[in-house]
Amino acid sequence: PMAASVTVAVAEAPASGRRGVAGAPVVIGPSEVRVEIRGAGNATRQINHVITPDFPADRLEVVEVYTPSGNWSSWPPHKHDTDDMPREAVLEEVYHYRFRRPEAWGVQRVYRRDGTRDALWAVRDGETVVVPDGYHPFVAAHADDAYYLNALAGDVRTMACSFDPDLDFVRA
Repeated sequence: PMAASVTVAVAEAPASGRRGVAGAPVVIGPSEVRVEIRGAGNATRQINHVITPDFPADRLEVVEVYTPSGNWSSWPPHKHDTDDMPREAVLEEVYHYRFRRPEAWGVQRVYRRDGTRDALWAVRDGETVVVPDGYHPFVAAHADDAYYLNALAGDVRTMACSFDPDLDFVRA
C-alpha cells in the first residue's frame, strides 16, 4: 500500500490573558469552515474561513485562499496595520504558499503608499511571506492555481482593513 503524507502548519500567537477564549484545543471540522467566493473577473478567489473573528480564539485568525491561475487575491490591495477601529485593526500576517506543481509560482507585492516599502517576490511552493505592514496583493501565474494559508494575529478579533485609495474603486 502507498504511504499517506500529511502537511501540518502551526500558527500561533502569544496569549493576551483575556477571558472568554477557549482554554483547550478546539477541533474544526470541514462542515464548520465557511466557504466564500469573493471578487469578480480575474480577482475571483475562494476563501475558506477557518478561525473567524467570532471563534473563541484569543488573538489568531486563519483563512485558506484558493486563487485560480492568472487571478489576483487580497484585491483590491488592503492593509491592517493601523489602530483605527472600527475601520481598521492592527494584525500581524503570514502567507504560506502551495501550488499543484512544484515548478509553479506567483507574485506577492508588499508596499506602503508613501513608497518607503515596495517589494515584489516570486513565491513558490512551500514558501512563506511575512507581511509586516502595508498593502499586500498576490497574483497566481497563468496556468497554475495557487493556495495559501493566511494566519493573522491581533489584539482585536476582527478582519477590519482599509483599501488602497487608488484602487478601492474596483470594489464597486
